[in-house]
Amino acid sequence: MIKYSHISFPLAVFIFLALIALWLDQISRPYESINGKGMFHNPDYIIEGVSGIQMNHTQANRRNFSAETLSHYFEENVTRMQQVSFVNSGQGKPVFRLQADIAEIRDKNKNIYLKENITAIRGTENEKDQITLTTDFLYLIPDESMVITDHAVTISKLGSTISAIGMELDNQTGILQLLSNVKAINFKSSSK
Repeated sequence: MIKYSHISFPLAVFIFLALIALWLDQISRPYESINGKGMFHNPDYIIEGVSGIQMNHTQANRRNFSAETLSHYFEENVTRMQQVSFVNSGQGKPVFRLQADIAEIRDKNKNIYLKENITAIRGTENEKDQITLTTDFLYLIPDESMVITDHAVTISKLGSTISAIGMELDNQTGILQLLSNVKAINFKSSSK
């Protein structure tokens, strides 16, 4: 007497097709996120040595930006730039320069996060109204002309220094609020 296996041919084909489907699903998935932060191992594109200029001829404004590396991550629609520099100049307005180690642009330019070694300078070295701001984190909301941070900030002008934890700047009204631990030092130049 011949014994037949309990697994029929159609069942074996079904199991084989199911295994192929699982394998194809596994190899077609995007890379897993790093530490659950949503940044993927491989960006969809990388541009090195990028720079650009935006001109507004009616208002005589010029905006320059440059970055050593620009990477775009498709899954979260995040653009990340390293060693980034922005310069904004216009007729009758002081030059504004901004540098940061990292800039992340999210939500179609609605949210910009600057991280690590941030320096913002309004005016040139020759101007006595030059203002310098340093911090390690800034959150910019371009549509609302807002700049926000909950990190330590230092603002310097003509030998005077103000330090604080947290800052909110409404660029439309020009109101700057320092949120806590505000300390000011005024160094007067000694003249003989």
